Amino acid sequence: MSHTRDTAGPAVELRALHKSFRTRGGDPVRAVDGVDLTVSPGEVVGFLGPNGAGKTTTLDMLLGLTEPTSGTVRVYGGGARQAIIDGRVSAVLQTGGLLRDLKVDETVRLIASTYTDPKPVGEVLERAGITSLAKRQVSKCSGGEQQRLRFALALLPDPDLLVLDEPTAGMDVGARLEFWDAMRAEAEEGRTVVFATHYMEEADSFAQRIVMIAGGRIVADGSTAQIRAQATGRVVSGDLRQPGAEALDRLVREALGGLDADVVVSGHRVSIRSADSDEVARVMLNELGAVNLEIATESLESAFLLLTGQRLDAPDSEPRDNSDEEVPA
Repeated sequence: MSHTRDTAGPAVELRALHKSFRTRGGDPVRAVDGVDLTVSPGEVVGFLGPNGAGKTTTLDMLLGLTEPTSGTVRVYGGGARQAIIDGRVSAVLQTGGLLRDLKVDETVRLIASTYTDPKPVGEVLERAGITSLAKRQVSKCSGGEQQRLRFALALLPDPDLLVLDEPTAGMDVGARLEFWDAMRAEAEEGRTVVFATHYMEEADSFAQRIVMIAGGRIVADGSTAQIRAQATGRVVSGDLRQPGAEALDRLVREALGGLDADVVVSGHRVSIRSADSDEVARVMLNELGAVNLEIATESLESAFLLLTGQRLDAPDSEPRDNSDEEVPA
């Protein structure tokens, strides 16, 4: 049984967060540029952003792996490193943290020995779906299996917050689906989950809330439906009985008046994209007598392209072991 989770106050508070590095060429690079974010206990928040957007750097500051140039990080009301020490926060990172010569169960037992009151080894192996791999050497595990092992290690302190940075990198489709099934079970227990991913469908299907980052800044924050609507508006479609595509197009535009909208006519089917979908729907129903009315948002990927100007083609390439000098606050 997991302990009763603290739901008083924010799980995460980032305020005016900045992080800059000085490159070898001497020019400063601002990786994070004024991020403000509050995450409530029990939320599942997905970070989306193009390569170099600042996702990994933000998560590193949340985990106490690097200090902000300026701004504050609060995790359950305290410092990030203290939350880690107290076992309230665990992470599943893309790489590192595993001893290749040990077996899977040996690895879990070793890490468990560093905690005062860890979850049983068998339990975390089962929750991570790797009980069958217990006696396998870590070096013989696939990339996806090693990610599962990192997940098992993250569960040992029974954390309130799980931070995942590209957690399914290197997994095939089946392994990714199994991993997210396991994560859903953790979220249903009330754990707060913050994850970065470049897989659009993961964010769309798993996150309750999506935070889009570009250029070190938050450019959108809300549910997938809210972000789609913010970026592209909604598309209202309906069937009209009036004949003639040209006449129908003119009729619709006249009915819409000065409303900013894109109109597409295909036979008797009319689709209208607009930020004011309520007004479009009213015109379609009351003034044009449309039937079979549908209102839909564009895809999350379309919204991402419009808000960031970039595609999500590969995992975030921000280096963790950044050897560049930090710029003083």
